[in-house]
Amino acid sequence: MNASVNVHKFTLEPNDAQRFAALCGQFNEHLKQIEERLGVKIRNRGNHFELSGPQHNTRAAEDIISRLYDETDGNLDITPDQVHLFLQQSAVDAAAAGTEGLVTIKTRKGLIKPRGANQQAYVQSIRRHDINFGVGPAGTGKTWLAVACAVEALEEEKISRILLVRPAVEAGEKLGFLPGDLSQKIDPYLRPLYDALYEMLSFEKVNRLIEKNVIEVAPLAYMRGRTLNNAFIILDESQNTTKEQMKMFLTRIGFGSTAIITGDVTQVDLPRGVESGLKHASRVLKGVPGIGTTEFMSSDVVRHPLVQRIVEAYDVFEQGQNKKAPGSDTLQ
Repeated sequence: MNASVNVHKFTLEPNDAQRFAALCGQFNEHLKQIEERLGVKIRNRGNHFELSGPQHNTRAAEDIISRLYDETDGNLDITPDQVHLFLQQSAVDAAAAGTEGLVTIKTRKGLIKPRGANQQAYVQSIRRHDINFGVGPAGTGKTWLAVACAVEALEEEKISRILLVRPAVEAGEKLGFLPGDLSQKIDPYLRPLYDALYEMLSFEKVNRLIEKNVIEVAPLAYMRGRTLNNAFIILDESQNTTKEQMKMFLTRIGFGSTAIITGDVTQVDLPRGVESGLKHASRVLKGVPGIGTTEFMSSDVVRHPLVQRIVEAYDVFEQGQNKKAPGSDTLQ
């Protein structure tokens, strides 16, 4: 067993005590986080590091430590969340993908780097296909990256408008019980899309583009009867579409348009007995040329580390329930 343990040494420059304090974290919490995730032992004296563990893991740990140290240049506030995000990108499974050929998304507010192999594959698929499905649990970046690709395409004048669409179905709530007119009723359902736009553009610019109808945020019902050319269309929370709604949406796509359909098939809020349009489309369109599909896993979650553990716990529980009741797997 000891034969598989590799001892790897490296030195970080420049030797800056404040930056190393930020890198290691209070009571070395950042280094301990890396140790726990990658199964390595980290020792350091100043800027000299010694890593012990499987060779693949120690190389991944050096990569994370080096890049985190780069982050401390001008920023002495490294957080555990940042360490977690770097681990998501450079953990053992992602490290195998190497660092060559990584895609980035360019917006005026900065460069966006997809994290991990699945996010990279997702963005590449969006750029290659006219229709893309991004399926997986919350926190994997499906919607955020889709909006980023839309903003990039708009700024590069590859498209003339962005449409962000969601079905107005959430956790069994009925629109009729909400106050206000229809636009006020649906606004809470579209808030995550607004938030992503504000982060990548600005509050003022987003509002100007909405006023000019360059950006349109609408409920799925508004798509019926339309044909959308030279547009970037994102259907979010698509697990809450019916089969008929999904077919209607997919047939709205016109020339020069890109459509991205995102959703999580484990969080369907449709009435019992109504099949999710996302589940149905995944079966019907499997293998159709020109359509890309990226399936995200719990290991791709880039939110708080607890979110990943919660997703995994639910997956294990639901798999156990399905084994107990093989005759009760009616699609919802």
